[in-house]
Amino acid sequence: MLDKIDRKILTLLQKDCTLSLQTLADEVSLTSTPCWKRLKRLEDEGYIRHKVALLDAEKLGLSLTAFVLIKTQCHSRDWYQSFVDCVEDMPEVMAFYRMAGEYDYLMRVQVADMKSFDNFYKRLVNSVSGLSDVTSSFAMEEIKLTTCLPIAE
Repeated sequence: MLDKIDRKILTLLQKDCTLSLQTLADEVSLTSTPCWKRLKRLEDEGYIRHKVALLDAEKLGLSLTAFVLIKTQCHSRDWYQSFVDCVEDMPEVMAFYRMAGEYDYLMRVQVADMKSFDNFYKRLVNSVSGLSDVTSSFAMEEIKLTTCLPIAE
C-alpha cells in the first residue's frame, strides 16, 4: 500500500526522474537513506517501470501522428500472438491497445510525413492477415500529451 510520501515521490519522479536523491529526500522531508529505501521498494514492487528521456518528435522530424483503428474477424490465440509480435517490431507504433467496442485494436503511430505513414500502412496490412478494416485519423494539433499519471495524494 502506498502512503502519502510514496505518492509524493512518484509524483515528483514523473515530472523529473533526474532529481538527485538528496533533492527528492528534501522534497518529501526525509533523509537520503529512508528515501532511497522507499525508492528501491517502489522500483522492486513495479510502481516505477522505466526511467526515460522524453524526446521532441517535431525536432526529430517525426511530425505526423496517426491513430489507426483496426477490426478483425480473427481472434485465435495464435493469430493474436502473431499480430502482437508483428506490431512490437514496428518502431513507429508508440502505443497499441486491444479495445472493447466497435474496433478491436487502436495504435498511435508517429512518423515523418504522409509518405512515411503510407509505407508503414503497407507494411502493416501486408504483414498481418485477417484485418477486415483499417481506418486512420491524423492529428492536426497536439493539445495535451503527458506521461504523468494522476496520483491522488
